[in-house]
Amino acid sequence: MNCVFRNIQLFYVPHVIFLNMQTVAMKYISGSFSIPSKTKNRRLPWLAVIFGLVVMFWPGGDACARILEVGVNRPYATLRAAASDAAPGDTILIRAGVYAGNEMISNLQGTESQWITIMAAPGEDVLIQGGRTAWHFVDPAYLRIRGISFRGQTINGVNIDDGGDYSTPARYVEIEDCRWLGMNASGNNDELKLSGLDNFVVRNCMFTNGARGGSLVDMVGCHEGVFVGNVFSNAGSNCIQAKGGSRNILIARNRFSNGGQRSVNIGGSTGQPYFRPAGVNYEAKEIYVYANVFTGSIAPIAYVGAVQCEVVNNTIYLPEKWAIRILQETTRDGFLPCGDNTFRNNIVYLGNRAAGPAINIGPNTAPGTFTFSNNLWYNFENASWNGPNVPVVDSDRVLGEDPLLVDPQNGDFSLRSNSPAIGKGYDVAAPRLDFLNRAFNRPRSIGAVEGNPVVSTINTVAASSSIDIAIYPNPVANRLTLGITTSERQVLTVALYDAAGRKALAPETRPYVPGFHRFILDVRDLAPGTYHVVVTSPRSVTSRNIIIGR
Repeated sequence: MNCVFRNIQLFYVPHVIFLNMQTVAMKYISGSFSIPSKTKNRRLPWLAVIFGLVVMFWPGGDACARILEVGVNRPYATLRAAASDAAPGDTILIRAGVYAGNEMISNLQGTESQWITIMAAPGEDVLIQGGRTAWHFVDPAYLRIRGISFRGQTINGVNIDDGGDYSTPARYVEIEDCRWLGMNASGNNDELKLSGLDNFVVRNCMFTNGARGGSLVDMVGCHEGVFVGNVFSNAGSNCIQAKGGSRNILIARNRFSNGGQRSVNIGGSTGQPYFRPAGVNYEAKEIYVYANVFTGSIAPIAYVGAVQCEVVNNTIYLPEKWAIRILQETTRDGFLPCGDNTFRNNIVYLGNRAAGPAINIGPNTAPGTFTFSNNLWYNFENASWNGPNVPVVDSDRVLGEDPLLVDPQNGDFSLRSNSPAIGKGYDVAAPRLDFLNRAFNRPRSIGAVEGNPVVSTINTVAASSSIDIAIYPNPVANRLTLGITTSERQVLTVALYDAAGRKALAPETRPYVPGFHRFILDVRDLAPGTYHVVVTSPRSVTSRNIIIGR
């Protein structure tokens, strides 16, 4: 018998513990498991057996999902072999070892309630070494990838795309706790290449040692995505690039070090046939860069053919040449100029080389439509510096005052108690959580780290919120994806109300552990209009407006 319960979230048991327990149960049922007669703790194996039996035969469970093991002397020698046999709900478990690249997998698709998971066996190291591309997924859906390392590819590390059919994007992919250790290439080669991927999450991953002319992560025509809690270092051209009609991407609480030409390239240059959707008139729209830490890079932030994008509450430390670039690389008729973007509540700590000018503004852009406010600019080499060449008024800025970072040389970008950045930020709705996953206070601090973190419930409701929510797509037609990040263990209630304050969907209450959580609200049966998503914790209420349209 080789069956497991499809819904890994039962009792909120971590995936690793779940797999260990149900493996014990399966061995017991098949007769291959026995309990030693002289064991110091006989209760634990029996508990594992009982738990596994309960999991497999729990009402509503699915007794046909499987664990497909990959490795030496395992049922499958390669990922591709296991994937060709996988069905919704299955887990492909890769055992320790070094595996060759060049695995191409098409149409590996779970369902909304039965995802397919590819993961390293608990406590074991799995490395995909070499090949033109380690793994190439075409048209995946409802797929999780966890705990895998990649190194030494010559084209792309991992490639996920829509197979060239822009009407059916790849969708619902989560990548967690993976590591990209370096490319064996020097051109326009990317560690993670995403083309036509919608509704995805990349969290707690490491990307390092990119190709000289490539990106650590390159997106073409991707939508409704989240990058949270990742580490990027030693990039070639970019750490993250979002172009080709990419829209609604959240980049939050990541660390960028030596990010190449542009740590985050919001936009870029894309050939017209590759835009998704076809005919879109911007490179990037609604890209949200929140509460990240940047060290080095020629230019940590670049807006390139981008519109309605926000860079808020970041800390930028010692950029090499510019703090910001405002550029336009795609100039065909009808294409929007780079404009209507925001740069707010950021600390920019630089030296003389990057101070003049701190902002590079190229032709065919609309810099006068940008919003700048509440940024702290400090030139540690020139106390009398007149400030950056901001194209509009940077209202309520702080100029010439040392932000008093605790120990930036060793990676601590916290603020000292007497920092001039504390309490000087603009009161934005997002981000709620700082780089250290703590709630911003009200008034909030400038920079990625809140200098006066909330320590009691005496603060106002908005200030004491320990949760952050991301909603996409918005407007929405059928299904709304809700991403919740909580900084503490707590019980949360999620509810949806119409414009008149009436409950539109039944509220859902459940416990959450610290970290990122995603689930989907089905709104197909609701009338078009404005609604309110409300997330309630024992001490706060957080809400977001959404628009349902057909």
